Amino acid sequence: MEAPASTTLVVVGDEATSAIHALEGFANVRAASFSGASDDEVARWSATAGAPYVVHDRDPLGHVAAAWVEFFDDQSTFGVLELEIDRAMEAAERHAMSVPDYYVVLHPETLPITWKHWWLGVLASESPTRVIPWPTGDDSLARLLRHLPTGRAWPDVESWLPRVVGAVPDRVGLPGSG
Repeated sequence: MEAPASTTLVVVGDEATSAIHALEGFANVRAASFSGASDDEVARWSATAGAPYVVHDRDPLGHVAAAWVEFFDDQSTFGVLELEIDRAMEAAERHAMSVPDYYVVLHPETLPITWKHWWLGVLASESPTRVIPWPTGDDSLARLLRHLPTGRAWPDVESWLPRVVGAVPDRVGLPGSG
């Protein structure tokens, strides 16, 4: 999928659906929740959104995130993590997947510890201003849209996603952590 002209935010957390619905009334925002939708449906919707801001809850790296968390929580194998990384890399090479401009992580303090390390460690280490911890899921997200931080864009997925296999919770982002 080619990068849309809109600024895209993926909202994650238990209150993501209600936070997204709170943005539906704004003229410059196209917002939707996509539980149960396919990646293709989300890609088509995003490509035709036609609004300055596109906000949804479908993480294109969700399978990689889940495999990484499950591996470190001893619920899955290293092979599953490698497989999900390979699938994401292939999708990125085909332009069938792109990382959103921003991830908004609602109530990060309530996340299970390994998920916290994924969002605020693994992802944030690649582009620190593009992962935003957000304390509330209400209409205050509209304020965030008006004051999004600037910073370097995400590097190409191909340059950092293969390193995720070596990203260890409690060590991500520390000097010498690989």
